[in-house]
Amino acid sequence: MDSLISTFSNLVDQEVTIRGWVQHVRSSGSIVFLQVRDGSGFVQAVASKALVDEASWTAATSATMESSVEVTGLVAKHPKQPGVYELQVTRILLLQRAEEYPLGKKEHGPDFLLDNRHLWLRAPSQWAVQRVRDCIIRATYEWFHQHDYVKIDSPILTPSACEGTTELFEIDYFGERSAYLSQSGQLYLEAAIASVGRCFDFGPVFRAEKSKTRRHLIEFWMMDAEAAFVDHEQNMKIQEQLIEHIVSKVLTECRAELTILERDVKPLENVKAPFYRLTHAEAISKLHELGSDIGDMDDLGADDETTLTKLYDKPLFIEKYPTAVKAFYMKRDPQDETRVLNSDLLAPEGYGEISGGSQREDNYDKLLERIREHNLPVEAFRWYLDLRKYGSVTHSGFGYGLERIVAWICGLHHVRETIPFPRLINRLEP
Repeated sequence: MDSLISTFSNLVDQEVTIRGWVQHVRSSGSIVFLQVRDGSGFVQAVASKALVDEASWTAATSATMESSVEVTGLVAKHPKQPGVYELQVTRILLLQRAEEYPLGKKEHGPDFLLDNRHLWLRAPSQWAVQRVRDCIIRATYEWFHQHDYVKIDSPILTPSACEGTTELFEIDYFGERSAYLSQSGQLYLEAAIASVGRCFDFGPVFRAEKSKTRRHLIEFWMMDAEAAFVDHEQNMKIQEQLIEHIVSKVLTECRAELTILERDVKPLENVKAPFYRLTHAEAISKLHELGSDIGDMDDLGADDETTLTKLYDKPLFIEKYPTAVKAFYMKRDPQDETRVLNSDLLAPEGYGEISGGSQREDNYDKLLERIREHNLPVEAFRWYLDLRKYGSVTHSGFGYGLERIVAWICGLHHVRETIPFPRLINRLEP
């Protein structure tokens, strides 16, 4: 059975066989150095002409960038780099000699790289990003299952929208009825809490807004969570615990990946609850001090979030936004009806919003009033209103955008690198 490069620390002085791809090749006369990856990691395989048979030497000298190979050899500690291992080759089999690889060592622009995303994924930096992404997903499931949440799968095709239909993809399939690709599973999770108490979903969502900013994709992955008998304050504490757990998990399991990405981990090591908090009014006041002309009752834009998060060394909650700029389902603040019991969680270092949540309106009459105020079709929300007729309780929830969290933790400027095949306003391939 083949060994994995990631297990080499336990295989020193043992002969192993790996199968993978040649990342780089260089030779020094009678020695060939092959940088090989197998998906689990990278290793330098050292082939000496004096120590391998003729067929293996021919394979070593014939291998090109991205050729697939089978390599057998002795695992050894790197002579100059502690904690690094290499493979002293005894045999190489060239499985397939690659053609000239279009993504060489020279610099390429983002459009070229995205046109060749199917190949760009092989780069060490992209390998690292996808492994961090996987770790974040696993950490999310782990935390929720440790805290008695149940995974509920919400539908992707929906008859209504959470926050209006202007940014949704409409589907022409159900005759005279409109249907949309989901922008969030939240409303359906609210139905599920009366069954399972606490639940979450995790899947692709779609938004058709014509945005080209570094924070937007039209297809992305979102986690939504809902919990019965949880109020606004408790909802923020849950988010703190989840994000702290995710960051801790990445720091524990993905140090090598963060090193490849040249990510400064000191800001991540500082992500400990409690996080900072500002009310929307306090945030507006602070922005005014910094020279912004934002209105007192305006929603925060991406530039505003960036400005604020550069002032803090760990995540920041902005809570109690104006009712007029937030969704119909958010419960109003009993202390100030012009505000809602919501929060947006902003990541530090200028990354902005990664998570948003609120206490939900649990009163039937008030929710019906909000739906009408937002000019939404009441009939489409009859089932949602039903939830307030049969044992309605205080409940809250939140959602995070996976790609935004990946971008923040990996230190990436644009979310397009955080998803294997990004879908943008001007990109549908590959």
